[in-house]
Amino acid sequence: MGEAQQKNYLIVGSTSGIGLSVVNKLLQSGANVLSVARSKSSVEHERLTHSQFDVTSDGWKDFSFPSLLHGVVYCPGSINLKPFHRLSGADFLQDFNVNLMGAVKTLQSALPALKASGASSVVLFSTVAVAQGMGFHASVAASKGAVEGLTRSLASEWVSSGIRVNAIAPSLVDTPLAGNLLSTDEKKQAASKRNPMGHVGTSDELADAVLFLLTSATWMTGQVLRLDGGMSSIRPL
Repeated sequence: MGEAQQKNYLIVGSTSGIGLSVVNKLLQSGANVLSVARSKSSVEHERLTHSQFDVTSDGWKDFSFPSLLHGVVYCPGSINLKPFHRLSGADFLQDFNVNLMGAVKTLQSALPALKASGASSVVLFSTVAVAQGMGFHASVAASKGAVEGLTRSLASEWVSSGIRVNAIAPSLVDTPLAGNLLSTDEKKQAASKRNPMGHVGTSDELADAVLFLLTSATWMTGQVLRLDGGMSSIRPL
């Protein structure tokens, strides 16, 4: 991925799971990485600058952006699975705050630097539950459905500024966020059997797709990439 060398990328939710894999792959590619998360980063590298704050708050007002920003990846998410009648208004608001409003605040803050680069890429995250329809996912799917709407709207609005905006909609990925769903070998085996390709996703698989959207997919915008092992589209015989 030489296309990333010496370019500047902002990764939000960068200290675990998919975000951490993206950070490591970008650094290996020679990129300069701005890392933002609520927790400390375990990565030490001369081309990594880490900032610790909650992106759903007002922390962006004190953040220092480079003059040029070539990409933003927004990784924070939620897995709040409950029957609909047990979801409170606070549950819905929390999911919208993390999944949608955190992305909105990030992109509004990063927009001047994204525009200044003349050719930049934004990658957001949805979920297979938006297209597939899954029980107990009402709050998560509603907020991630809003992310898909934001993806297409911003892709249209920003295309003249050279900013591409795409999203990835995975099925279950083996990350700390999904820890409760994959906490035993039995749960992992059951989740793998539900996937047409026979395994849950990995952080590296998702990170490879992110790098493709950041650096190689130069004629792709406004798309939702269904990286889900076929769960949203096929039924094996």
